Formats: sequence, C-alpha cells, structure tokens
Amino acid sequence: MAVVFLLYVIAEVAAVWAVGSVVGVLGTIGLLIAGAFVGSWLARREGGKAMRAFMATAQSGRNPEKELTDGMLVALGGVLIMLPGFVSDALGLLFLLPPTRSVARRFWLRRAEKRAIRYANQRRGPVMVVDSEVVAEEPRPKNHPVIEGRIVEG
Repeated sequence: MAVVFLLYVIAEVAAVWAVGSVVGVLGTIGLLIAGAFVGSWLARREGGKAMRAFMATAQSGRNPEKELTDGMLVALGGVLIMLPGFVSDALGLLFLLPPTRSVARRFWLRRAEKRAIRYANQRRGPVMVVDSEVVAEEPRPKNHPVIEGRIVEG
C-alpha cells in the first residue's frame, strides 16, 4: 500500500510539473482551483441525483444496490476532486460522470461479491443449502470417547 501511495505522489508531482512548465505557475494554480470548483459543483449535482434515485428505488420496494453504489462512487469522486492535483481530478471525474461510473460500479459490485463469498466461507466454512434454506451441521464433540460393543435386544 505504501508503494501505491508513493507512486501516486510521484504521478501527481510529475503532472503538476508538466502542466506548470506549459502554462506557468499562476496558470497551474488557477487550473487546480477551477478544477476544485467545477468538480465540487459536479459532485453536488450528481450526488443529489444519486440520492433522489436511491429514495425513489427504496420507496418502490426494489433493491437499491445500484443507486447506493452510485452514491458511494460519487462521494469518492468528490473527495478525489477536492484533493489537489491533476491525477486525482481525472480519477474523480471518472467516478462523477455517469458513463464511466457505470463501469466502475460493475467492477466494484463484482469485487464486493467475490470478497463477501470468500469472507463468508472463511468465517463459517462451506454451507449446505436444501430447499433454499441453509442447513447447519451439528457440531461434533472433539475427543469424544467411542464405546465399542454390540446391541442386545431384550
């Protein structure tokens, strides 16, 4: 994780340096401030849309996983936009714009599903489902003595 953060910082410094060498120091600062304002406006607009869609879906009784995930991605995009730097602004815009957010949503939900299944299997082990109900195994006592013998009917 530390390596990823270090690479991110290097990428941000390189991007700011490249933009600064083209448009100058004041232009770079202006672009960073303008990006923060435009990004915060876009995050507020898309966040409001996601909240209204979530409320409508929840009130209709359907599963709001799409709308909830959209809200989380919009929030993440808003945080990334508010961080200074051009790389974080680009990533934040990807999470704020609806076409690219749908791609991120599919990736996020697929990854969350795999992690949930893996975590559930680690916690309780494999389960058996019979007629749509989970059948739990009875716990077997450890070191339980077994008495050998035969059954005598009387």
